[in-house]
Amino acid sequence: MSSLALVVALSGCAGFGTTADATRAAAPAPVTASASGPAAGTCPADRLGTTRTLTLKREYAAYGTVQHAPLPLAKGEVVLTFDDGPRPESTPKVLDALADQCVRATFFMVGQNLAAYPELARQVAARGHATASHSFRHPQLPQMTPDAQLQDLEQGIQAYVAAFGRTPPAYRFPFLGETPTMLDALKAKGMTVMSVDLGIDDWAPNDMSVDALVRRLLDNLKAKGGGIILMHDANGPTAQALPAMLKALKDNGYKVVHVRWQD
Repeated sequence: MSSLALVVALSGCAGFGTTADATRAAAPAPVTASASGPAAGTCPADRLGTTRTLTLKREYAAYGTVQHAPLPLAKGEVVLTFDDGPRPESTPKVLDALADQCVRATFFMVGQNLAAYPELARQVAARGHATASHSFRHPQLPQMTPDAQLQDLEQGIQAYVAAFGRTPPAYRFPFLGETPTMLDALKAKGMTVMSVDLGIDDWAPNDMSVDALVRRLLDNLKAKGGGIILMHDANGPTAQALPAMLKALKDNGYKVVHVRWQD
């Protein structure tokens, strides 16, 4: 299936959407990688753990094979990413599940939620997770005028700066709905575009039971072999299912890579 067809097929209200330009962008060579994850040496042997950390440069690049180039991952390596938070009803549960398994992830935060819950956003970072921008209002960007798209981008950046005191290193498009206007703006700002390799379809009207989410995770990983996983910390069912999903990753031999950006 082509990248564009895959994006359309996986579209959902909280996840994938159509893209204005599905051409794969060339990604510059990363980065640096530590030999072991941040929790190495302190994590009990029966936990999933974080195998290594991949530190990307703060620059324009584009990753995620649904639309762009792959990250430099080995077969069986996964990157856990969460969208749409922070949300008090669910994000703390996600953080607790990750901490229990000594796992670090990357959170793409919506500006409106950042503005509403800055302390919770800072708690995500304080737990060692990477943070980035996911727009301000989570709109369908391809349906907006260029000026409106850029306004949403700037509002999202301002909300991120207000919460963290620095500009976001990366951006994930709402619904993965890329546009030429936004890609040009992100390139000018030196921000990384982070797409995905697979998702778990964790939004209604899909089956949102724990068993269904675990099954979709494993099925999609089997098809892809690993990669950047899209989940949503703003979704209650995802938070509820995360302990079981992390256990399934460990039981099936997957290794977690933490993606972050240079300070």
